[in-house]
Amino acid sequence: MFHWNKWKKRMGANTSSKRPVFDEKEDVNLDHFQILRAIGKGSFGKVCIVQKKDTETMYAMKYMNKQQCIERDEVRNVFRELEIMQEIEHVFLVNLWYSFQDEEDMFMVVDLLLGGDLRYHLQQNVQFTEETVKLYICEMALALDYLRSQHIIHRDVKPDNILLDEQGHAHLTDFNVATIIKDGERATALAGTKPYMAPEIFQSFVNGGTGYSFEVDWWSLGIMSFELLRGWRPYDIHSNSSVESLVQLFSTVTVQYSSVWSKDMIALLRKLLTVNPEHRCSSLLDIQTSAYLADVVWEDVLEKKVEPGFVPNASNFFL
Repeated sequence: MFHWNKWKKRMGANTSSKRPVFDEKEDVNLDHFQILRAIGKGSFGKVCIVQKKDTETMYAMKYMNKQQCIERDEVRNVFRELEIMQEIEHVFLVNLWYSFQDEEDMFMVVDLLLGGDLRYHLQQNVQFTEETVKLYICEMALALDYLRSQHIIHRDVKPDNILLDEQGHAHLTDFNVATIIKDGERATALAGTKPYMAPEIFQSFVNGGTGYSFEVDWWSLGIMSFELLRGWRPYDIHSNSSVESLVQLFSTVTVQYSSVWSKDMIALLRKLLTVNPEHRCSSLLDIQTSAYLADVVWEDVLEKKVEPGFVPNASNFFL
């Protein structure tokens, strides 16, 4: 039998000083929030817009049913996500501020982003310009560089997991399959969403290879960037594609880049979508030396001073 009070104890032991996640000094619970409205429903939880009563700050609150977590064998993933999220904070992530529980549910209170996710906007047939995607690449490069400094591989970078704020800046969310690797270690699990997973993840699974590392997130960024520009992905991969067929696919299929894209954008996408991870563009430094991003003032990107080319209509999500 799983004991949820152990969950509280375990999560409380590592409380970060920057914010009260299971902080005994401020024992936050559901009564501290006013629930304004529901904005989404996941596989075993719901998301609401809430306002903290004392500060009037608005957040998104995700709540998950404990029993369903156990039945779906999701407890380990919820733990991992909480443990990772309570230790990290970055301008281009969706940050966790509070977590608590009652008899039935677990609650996570995170940044409220009202611009929708990039999957939604793709489905609305938004035409993303090169300039818009260029800024997303820069913002995600800063997020991935930060995660690497914290030894975290996200493993699920895709349009569904990029939320926009009201100005149109990108924020990476969902650490459900993220993993922490210590120096010199390699990850080996088959984790992620197949169309966005790097070749070495499949190779490692089939051939029992040396595993994989941070480079996989940069491959996913390349797939996503291509999809935002083109409206479809560079490889025809589906959730039911066999792992063996995918290993074969990467060694035979050549990615077709659009002739209307700038040469420098194509060169950057080629570097991100390099099958061999040793030669892939897979760090902030690699990205910064790209000719396409030579004019980027990185301090301005980090401070959200660069204006996004696409500004979502936030009222669609709030009213």
